[in-house]
Amino acid sequence: MLNENIKNLRKAKGLSQEELAIKLNVVRQTVSKWEKGLSVPDSNLLISLADELDTSVSILLGETVQEPCVNELDLKSLSEKLERINLQFAKRSETRIRTIRYLLFALCAVIIVVFLAFAAMQSEYLNWDYNDPELAVAGTILHGVEFLFVRLAPFALIASIIGIIFTYKKR
Repeated sequence: MLNENIKNLRKAKGLSQEELAIKLNVVRQTVSKWEKGLSVPDSNLLISLADELDTSVSILLGETVQEPCVNELDLKSLSEKLERINLQFAKRSETRIRTIRYLLFALCAVIIVVFLAFAAMQSEYLNWDYNDPELAVAGTILHGVEFLFVRLAPFALIASIIGIIFTYKKR
């Protein structure tokens, strides 16, 4: 009776023999012997064992404990919950992908608009009078921005287009 109760309660708590042995400061073989009915714990260990298994000593010694069983209703409700969780994850993933796709579209649009703005300006700042310090600073900043943009924006545009293509790729 005691050996079955120890085994059933240990399994119900989700503990291995090794884990229970560590908690009780004994070796795993001792727990195995208790569960096989080859030996019994002494009174001090019996109290510690009852505490670790969240039960009373009387239940350990006499009352039978049923091994936890999973019935079909529990499995069905669990599978339904898992299905709902999976659907939620799929919706979140799709929303993330859609958001990334729209951000990449927006980046492409911004790059094209800025290219058109620079083309319309035709680098007019190069004709400014650079003897005026304020115009010299503003012209230098505009030239630096245009210089960097014209060299880096094509790579960003290509990367964005590739990203958009990958977000449409079927999984």
